[in-house]
Amino acid sequence: MARGMKWITAISGALTLVFAVWYGFSGIGVFFSFAITFGTVFYHFAMRLAVGHTLNALFRNKMNLQNPWFRARRFEKKLYLFLRVRSWREHVPTYSPETFSRELHSWREIAMATCQAEVVHEIIALLSFVPLFFSIPFGELWVFLITSVLAALFDTLFVILQRYNRPIILKVMTAEEKKMKK
Repeated sequence: MARGMKWITAISGALTLVFAVWYGFSGIGVFFSFAITFGTVFYHFAMRLAVGHTLNALFRNKMNLQNPWFRARRFEKKLYLFLRVRSWREHVPTYSPETFSRELHSWREIAMATCQAEVVHEIIALLSFVPLFFSIPFGELWVFLITSVLAALFDTLFVILQRYNRPIILKVMTAEEKKMKK
């Protein structure tokens, strides 16, 4: 997953430059549209990589599990049932699966990693709306709005997944810690 995201970022960045230069020399509108399209793709992927790497370097999966932000809310169980999270959670890609590996980490470390992943995806979801500002010089607000909303919804799936998994992980962690104390 990580390699694919980096390739998409590099290719979309290069294609943005190619089409922007091509449009600059030719004035053909379709090249302008391609430049904007690839530029938007580049932004969304580069921003995700930058936010993820920055927050991972800052926090190193050492989040406070007691922080009220990470506590399950009353409505969440019903929401997860409605969204059928249990049926699709296994099919969601993970940027770095080793972060959630039981062979490499304790349940506590994995729980803290879910907190960090949640924060990363929440910030990314918010930053997904930055391209709306590109509609000021380039026009076509609706195009930027659609891509921003879809990108934010995509990252919201990862937030939901972290919040769905964390209580399960915490329950197993607590049971294991009690067992170790005996």
